[in-house]
Amino acid sequence: MHVVIMGCGRVGSTLARSLEDRNHTVSIIDTEPDAFRRLGPGFNGDKIPGMGFDQEVLEKAGIRRADAFAAVSSGDNSNIIAARVARETFGIQQVVARIYDPGRAEVYQRLGITTVATVKWTADQVLRRILPAGAEPDFRDPSGTIRVDHIPAPEVWVGASVGQLQEQGRCRVAWIDRLGEGMLPDRDSVIQEGDMLHLVTREQIADLAYEVLGRGPEHSD
Repeated sequence: MHVVIMGCGRVGSTLARSLEDRNHTVSIIDTEPDAFRRLGPGFNGDKIPGMGFDQEVLEKAGIRRADAFAAVSSGDNSNIIAARVARETFGIQQVVARIYDPGRAEVYQRLGITTVATVKWTADQVLRRILPAGAEPDFRDPSGTIRVDHIPAPEVWVGASVGQLQEQGRCRVAWIDRLGEGMLPDRDSVIQEGDMLHLVTREQIADLAYEVLGRGPEHSD
């Protein structure tokens, strides 16, 4: 993946280094060139001085080939403007904006922009929203055997039962986020469009679960 980050403070620099450690390419934007010192000498990505909502600056950062954009500067307004430009002008689907005022978060969520309030901020939270499903689990047990992932319900599984998914993917649906509320499904619960599935699976067979998710349910004759 190529990820563009606006803001090279503590969060932005940590996020940039974490992405590079996972072999992704990164361009990071900041109005203060001195801020790039936080990246350290080992950072290999592009450092772009300027405003993160300036289209020319975004072009220099490689926004047209980017897979994700994170706006993590210290200003709510700048973050939201930049996130909207990335999404609405350049068509980036994976967009995350840091928001200091939690009261604004719901408004921007309706615009399709994932927001993270400062009170619960960590770079890992942003990583899990930017990287493809399954690349970075929400949780691993201390032994590294069990993992928990949140996955948007694939279209091919809409209308199928939770029991089918659990049997064919050898996983468990721990809970479902639906219409802003959590629910505990049973085997007969039907997967709906817009559901967020929280899957529990063994690390060694996680690939099977994702293969089944992508393939869709198999129906016996």
